[in-house]
Amino acid sequence: MATAESAARTLVAPAELDRPLGRLLYRAVLGTVLVTFTAAFVFPLYWMVSGALKSSAELADPSPTLIPHSFHPESYAQAWSSTGLGRYFLNTLLLAAGALLCQLLVDVCAAYALSKLRPVLGNVVLAMMLATLMLPVSALLVPTYLTVVDIPLIHVNLINTPFAIWLPACANAFNIFVLKRFFDQIPEELIDAARIDGAGPVRILLHVVLPLARPVLAVVSIFAVVGVWKDFLWPMLTLPDPKGQPITVALNTLANDMPANQLLAGMAMAAVPLLVIFLLFQRHIMAGLTAGSLKG
Repeated sequence: MATAESAARTLVAPAELDRPLGRLLYRAVLGTVLVTFTAAFVFPLYWMVSGALKSSAELADPSPTLIPHSFHPESYAQAWSSTGLGRYFLNTLLLAAGALLCQLLVDVCAAYALSKLRPVLGNVVLAMMLATLMLPVSALLVPTYLTVVDIPLIHVNLINTPFAIWLPACANAFNIFVLKRFFDQIPEELIDAARIDGAGPVRILLHVVLPLARPVLAVVSIFAVVGVWKDFLWPMLTLPDPKGQPITVALNTLANDMPANQLLAGMAMAAVPLLVIFLLFQRHIMAGLTAGSLKG
């Protein structure tokens, strides 16, 4: 009986929700929280989009306005044409696509090996991977940069090449952990049945594990693309040549020569792909993050 009572216990007692005053307070608090958090996330986007519609003089006014006094939608077209943002968008797309492929190849294989092949000291390897998540990104910049400048054994410099972005993105401890946890939920009976049919580890991965892992693969893919698309510091260090820079670094480089409204327009256009990805694949994100045990 105590277990049932504790399971039904919530932040607000059910008896309070049965009262009119309790329901009113609950809905008021819930509505206030939802509106506050929504405004906190949406307002910066609105400020960026509306700021691009203002004139440079209005942006420089020390008294900011929520609604532009005069609309200048041509700033978006000017930002696109005068700075060549299309080329930087293609650069970013190339870097994100390559990082996605490299990350899926390495992380899926690593998670599959730790989950189903169970190598010696596999738990130790996983613990060492997860320990890297506790290190701040700034602490990893110097050793990673020195590695990219002079690859051990082969002594190749990857500066100003896409591999400077792709290779460090390959081994992502968080993605490996997420994939491993999902692979752990796949029943061993399916793996044993495939082995009895003569399937090897690679065939089991391709024909049994990966078809069941589509939700979590979608989540990992989205994280990989978003991570590369929004990254600024690492591409700035490893891609000093403007011809190969992504949109985030290019906007920072062009900021000194662009009017403020065109700069905001470029930032708004750079954020559009990420918003579109989230809106299109939000169901896949939730399905992958909440995927539990398999039935049947």
